[in-house]
Amino acid sequence: MTFYDEIVRLGGMDLAGFLERVTPSHVTNVLAKSDLQSQDFLALLSPQAAPFLEDMAQAAHRLTLQHFGRTILLYTPLYLSNYCVNQCVYCGFNATNTIERRKLTLAEVELEAKAIAETGLQHLLILTGESRQHSPISYIRDCVSVLRRYFSSISIEIYPLSADEYADLIAAGVDGLTIYQEAYEEKVYSLLHPKGPKRDYRFRLEAPERGGQAGIRAINIGPLLGLHEWRSEVFKAGVHAAYLQNRFPDIEISVSFPRMRPQFGDYRPGFPVSDRDLVQSILALRLFLPRAGITISTRERKELRDNLVKLGVTKMSAGSSTAIGGHTDARDSIGQFEISDRRSVDEMRRGIAHLGYKPILKDWHDLGREGKKVCQTTPIS
Repeated sequence: MTFYDEIVRLGGMDLAGFLERVTPSHVTNVLAKSDLQSQDFLALLSPQAAPFLEDMAQAAHRLTLQHFGRTILLYTPLYLSNYCVNQCVYCGFNATNTIERRKLTLAEVELEAKAIAETGLQHLLILTGESRQHSPISYIRDCVSVLRRYFSSISIEIYPLSADEYADLIAAGVDGLTIYQEAYEEKVYSLLHPKGPKRDYRFRLEAPERGGQAGIRAINIGPLLGLHEWRSEVFKAGVHAAYLQNRFPDIEISVSFPRMRPQFGDYRPGFPVSDRDLVQSILALRLFLPRAGITISTRERKELRDNLVKLGVTKMSAGSSTAIGGHTDARDSIGQFEISDRRSVDEMRRGIAHLGYKPILKDWHDLGREGKKVCQTTPIS
């Protein structure tokens, strides 16, 4: 049994009908609970919960302080390649888009590593398009071998792998996996991915479990908001995270709520998500899963990200670029999407400190080449 079986079960639920039946007293009763079930989570995502956002925010703030303290972990993405064989209708790297395709050499990877390391960041997320020809596991492993000399934590956001392939990269130094399902509604997913290996909904959905089986330390999942009705997508992502927490209790599980941003190809999302909707999603998830990490990227503008710091967020990207070689020489190349918050790492650190929180640059320490690592209970930076 995998989470795909749970998705099939959820597909038989009348989510819309449940949301319509939620009442204000129902929301009040949920907020009085200390241990929420999945239907409580759905109630907090309902329209009837919107007037209770202030109460939800106070409760979410208390829970976040209890489990994470006044800290925000900072990381940055590093794009290795934009070659892709998929035709995802919403992505700037769509194989049919006429853009300059590029892949970093190992020498260029090291230049990027040095530039990022100079900012003090120790958590890195590496990304590629989906092309096993241009970005095979061997290439990613070689890149990791270079990068681990500069960073204490390396996460991957690449195409879904087999359990053996995840184990191979873990042995090379990878300790985190980010993989977004994009759309949890399978019929919608099929329309969004007309051609390419990414069309395999189930193989992607079960990737976090294969990573967990292989021994990954941290897993980050989520939907791409704007592709389908947000309440349904956030609910299924939260249930997915709860499933992973229960199946892999020793793995750090996080959820992201990225919203669609302008990209090459100018795809227009059919389900806009307002700031208020995003806030409700974050608060509801925090109350449902007090121990889950919540990540907000530079897709969101500075003012909103600052306001979200106290509402349950635990991780933020900083000094980001979605272009290949964007930390040293982007060559005016087109990124995967337009970012919104362009603050440098230093600006992010100062901004977080101004809000009364501690920016964390490293919370995971490598004990040596044998691959053993230890979580820092006391932040290093």
